[in-house]
Amino acid sequence: MQVVILCGGKGTRAYPYTEYLPKPMMPVAGKPILVRVMQIFAAQGYNRFILSLGYRKEVILDYFDKKRLDWDVQFIDTGEDTDTGGRIKNLSDQLDDQFMATYVDGLSDVRIDKLLEFHNAHDGLATVTSVPLVSQYGTIEMNGQGRVGAFREKPVLRDYRINAGFFVFDKAVFDHWEGTNLEKHVLPGLVNHKLIYAYGHDGFFKSMDTYKDQQEIEQMYQLGKTPWMPNLDG
Repeated sequence: MQVVILCGGKGTRAYPYTEYLPKPMMPVAGKPILVRVMQIFAAQGYNRFILSLGYRKEVILDYFDKKRLDWDVQFIDTGEDTDTGGRIKNLSDQLDDQFMATYVDGLSDVRIDKLLEFHNAHDGLATVTSVPLVSQYGTIEMNGQGRVGAFREKPVLRDYRINAGFFVFDKAVFDHWEGTNLEKHVLPGLVNHKLIYAYGHDGFFKSMDTYKDQQEIEQMYQLGKTPWMPNLDG
């Protein structure tokens, strides 16, 4: 099955790296974050990739030109200023009847076989993987009189879930594809048509949104930890 990876954004929140590198090329232990995302899928037997390119695509093309990977990789320029919804829509004539898509900066140990099983068991045309929200702040627990009972450092807020990417789409979804931005237009439109479901994943997820995130992921790797690689024995 094809896996579309959105690789065309400018990644302004990841400054200073993106001053000289496109976000997909931000390093994690000597390899671009793009390759780390591809490894998640390839480890589970999904190695047909379409890279939806845009901003500074030549850096990505040059990297892969010098690599010999056992993957089927297509490189398609979907426009430097194209929004996230357009980066998928512009590939519609290249896509099979069912395909996956994800962001270039999200690492997760989601089991792709279980995600696909969930998608094919419902009557929608789209599935998004959802994960619990991790607060970027520490929280305070206190009683009605203001007495502090505990401080929680960046707690997992399990009552709130976020979009982690790792989508599955049926190609018929393009008949209902509205707008240019995936998050603001396309997904809410599919909600209105009752065509999208969320697969709940409670395992590891981390997005490399900022330079600080890059440093945290790099530190995990240096400590010998790769929690985003799925446990295929479980």
